[in-house]
Amino acid sequence: MASGEHERGGSLAGLPGLARIAASAWWHAAERGAGLTLGLGSRVVSRALGSSPASADHEPHAARPERRRDPEASRATLRERGEELLTRSADVSLDEELHPAYARILDNLSPDEARILRLFATKGPQPAIDVRRGLPLVSELVAPGLNMIGAEAGCRHPDRVPPYLDNLNRLGLIWFSRETLRDINRYQVLEAQPETVEAMREAGRTARTVRRSIHLTPFGTDFCEVSLPLDAPDASTQPGG
Repeated sequence: MASGEHERGGSLAGLPGLARIAASAWWHAAERGAGLTLGLGSRVVSRALGSSPASADHEPHAARPERRRDPEASRATLRERGEELLTRSADVSLDEELHPAYARILDNLSPDEARILRLFATKGPQPAIDVRRGLPLVSELVAPGLNMIGAEAGCRHPDRVPPYLDNLNRLGLIWFSRETLRDINRYQVLEAQPETVEAMREAGRTARTVRRSIHLTPFGTDFCEVSLPLDAPDASTQPGG
């Protein structure tokens, strides 16, 4: 018999028969109630902490180690793909006319960006100017990359031309050059635009323009020739376009 039972037996021994039976029944009921309360409490605490009741009643299992990629296996996979490309390049019977990136590039272009590419492909490099203030060696940029590409390409959202150009540059289709185009008249037209005039006014007495240009890359030129209908009429110039 457990020590608790010895203590309970000793404390009930001096009671009359009926009283001892009633007290013994009350004692057992109280023990069962306490056990139920403790069990319910442990489940409530376990759920509050995010663990299941079963995990609260048993020893916790060791956490599963996080699965990590084997860097050596990744290198081996890349090496296999590289070897496959070199093997295909040596196969004279294999004729790949299209660059595999062209389809993915089309998925990353907006309609306005396609218009901009067509403008470059059909009209050549485009002029751009920076408006700066201050001396040539100590100057501050006021308005970078002003251009007329949105209007020339017929973009539906000409205000988005700067991010359009950034995306085309990111895709390797265009590049920003410090060189000036030979046709100076194109810069004079650009410098007369309201946006340029406003930037010059903001720059103050020391305002000046720096002439630049934007070009297709060789990769961009090939992409346009392969992927865009450069000789098709512009839908925006058609009736109802």
